[in-house]
Amino acid sequence: MSREQRGPNEKLGTVLALAGISNAGLARRVNDLGAQRGLTLRYDKTSVARWVSKGMVPQGAAPHLIAAAIGQKLGRPVPLHEIGLADADPAPEVGLAFPRDVGQAVRSATELYRLDLAGRRAGSGGIWQSLAGSFAVSAYATPASRWLITPADSSVAREVTSAEASGAPLKVGHSDVRKLREAAEDARRWDSKYGGGDWRSSMVPECLRVEAAPLLLGAYSDEVGRALFGASAELTRLAGWMAFDTGQQEAAQRYYIQALRLARAAADVPLGGYVLASMSLQATYRGFGDEGVDLAQAALERNRGLATARTLSFFRLVEARAHARAGDAQAAGAPSRRPRAGWSGPVTATTTRPGWVSTPTTVSPPTPPSATAI
Repeated sequence: MSREQRGPNEKLGTVLALAGISNAGLARRVNDLGAQRGLTLRYDKTSVARWVSKGMVPQGAAPHLIAAAIGQKLGRPVPLHEIGLADADPAPEVGLAFPRDVGQAVRSATELYRLDLAGRRAGSGGIWQSLAGSFAVSAYATPASRWLITPADSSVAREVTSAEASGAPLKVGHSDVRKLREAAEDARRWDSKYGGGDWRSSMVPECLRVEAAPLLLGAYSDEVGRALFGASAELTRLAGWMAFDTGQQEAAQRYYIQALRLARAAADVPLGGYVLASMSLQATYRGFGDEGVDLAQAALERNRGLATARTLSFFRLVEARAHARAGDAQAAGAPSRRPRAGWSGPVTATTTRPGWVSTPTTVSPPTPPSATAI
C-alpha cells in the first residue's frame, strides 16, 4: 500500500538516474531484498513510476528497502531524506549517527534508548517494525573509519547548563557507575544462560533508558565520565547483542554503532574493538563476508599492544569466520591457527581478560547467533 505525497518525488528520480537504475530494476531489487528478510513484495515498474511521478510513499519496510537497494548500487549509505522519503516513519535514522562531538554522541545514544523503550511499551514491535528491512552493512563504514582515526576522545567532562537543568543538576559519581557495571554483569550472565530472548535480558534497554541516560546527561569529571561511558558502552553493546540474538537486526546495528561511539568516549580501545568484532559477526551472519573481514581486522590492528592476548585471539577467530563466509578457506585457516596460545595458561595480572570477553569455542561458518559464543 502507498499513501499520497504532494507532487512528484524529484529527489528519488534524481538518485535513480545517478545510480543508473531503471524502474523495473529498482522494483526487482526491492522485491529481492524483501524476500531476503522474509517479506513477500510484488512491486513492478509501474509501482516505481508512481513513487517518482506521483510522489506516492510505500508503506512498511519498503522505503528502507528502496534506500538499501540504491545504496548497494552506489556503494554508500543512502538516507531516506536523500530520496524524498524521510517522512515514511518518525525516526528513520535513529541510532545510525556517529557524531564527532561528545555532547552530540550522548544525545544520539539517549535518543535511541528513549525511542526503543517507548516502542516496546507501545507494543506491536515499536519502531523496529517500521524499520524492518533497513539493515545496511554500509552503515558501519563511517563509524568504523572515525573510530580507527580517533579511538579516544580528548575530554569527556560535562557540566549541566542552566538551560538543561530542571532543578538541582545530577552529579555523577563512581558509585553510580558501579551500579551500571553490576547491571551489565548480571545481564551477561542471564544472556549466556538463557539467551537474548529471556525476559531478564530484555530489561537491558529499560536499564539504559531509566538508569544510564540520566547519568549520561548529568554532570561528571573526566575520570568519572570515562568510567560512565565505558559502562554505558558495554550495556549498549549487550542490548545490540541481545537484539542480534533474537533476529532484530535493525535494532542490533543501531545499538552497536552507539556502543562504539560510547567506547570512544570511554577511551576504551579494547572494548571498541570488541564492538567492531560484534559488528563483524553480524555482517558475516547477514552474508557480507568481506565487510566482516574488514571490521574484524580493524579491531585487531587497532588493538595490537593494547588488548590482552585473549581478546586479540577472539578478534582473530571472528576474522576467520568472516573469511570462511567470504569463501576464502586459506585465509580462514591462517587466523584460526594462531589464537589458541592466547587462551592457554593461568590468568595473571597481565592476562586477565575483561568481563565482556570469554573463551571462544570453534571457528565455523556463520550460524544463527548465540550469545554463549561470546
